[in-house]
Amino acid sequence: MSDTLLRHGLAMLATAFLLVSPARSETGEPGCRPEMARSRLPISLANLGKDEVRLTFIGHATFLIETPGGVKAATDYNDYVRPPGTPDIATMNKAHSTHYSRAPDPAIKRVLPGWDQSGAGAAKHDITFGDLRVRNVPTNIRTYSGGTDFDGNSMFVFEIGDLCIAHLGHLHHPLEPGHLRALGRVDIVLFPVDGSYTLDQEGMLEVLKSLQARVMIPMHFFGGGTLNRFLSRSQDLWPVERREQSQIVLSKASLPAKPTIIVLPGY
Repeated sequence: MSDTLLRHGLAMLATAFLLVSPARSETGEPGCRPEMARSRLPISLANLGKDEVRLTFIGHATFLIETPGGVKAATDYNDYVRPPGTPDIATMNKAHSTHYSRAPDPAIKRVLPGWDQSGAGAAKHDITFGDLRVRNVPTNIRTYSGGTDFDGNSMFVFEIGDLCIAHLGHLHHPLEPGHLRALGRVDIVLFPVDGSYTLDQEGMLEVLKSLQARVMIPMHFFGGGTLNRFLSRSQDLWPVERREQSQIVLSKASLPAKPTIIVLPGY
């Protein structure tokens, strides 16, 4: 083989490796390149009924939440995985760089960090934008030295009409009665299942039991193995529905009669 052909072959192999290698955050937590997430999105532009909400799992811990009034909110908005287009509201958490952005799109109307960037205490958000109300419930996170960053992150609650959606973010610990009171009724919960970077899987099961949401959508899993381990632990507790699309439309009337885990394809 000539040197030219050899160099060409090595270049092709290097390119293929980069295309299939998962992106990682600065902290080592696996992430996703935006183009990987976008290529799987069956984004629908259909209008929503007055009591409906559209959820699209963008990837990792990012969901796009759309209201009947056309308001769009992105959860754990970051520089690795972003929804197509610009959301009106972006929530962020700081445990890893796959959960916040250093350079949010300046067209975003409200950027809500889940921690107080001045270090003065807990973040406090309670805003209404169009037909969407967003508020936060602070939680603690572990530090890299093994300590506790009190009120370092937030769970965000999205209220659309009669529906209450809770995104648990990078939850590191069980929920206490005060957290549950602050969250209030939760109809749909978006929760991490990796079991190592966030709360362990047994602890997450206890969180879900305490919330009693009718729809439970897992996120923050690094491959099917992690997700399946969680589902094997929960199989005697709740039914599981696996969807082929990353998008789902829900309303108060369409919620399942019993708490159900709904799995959307993602990362």
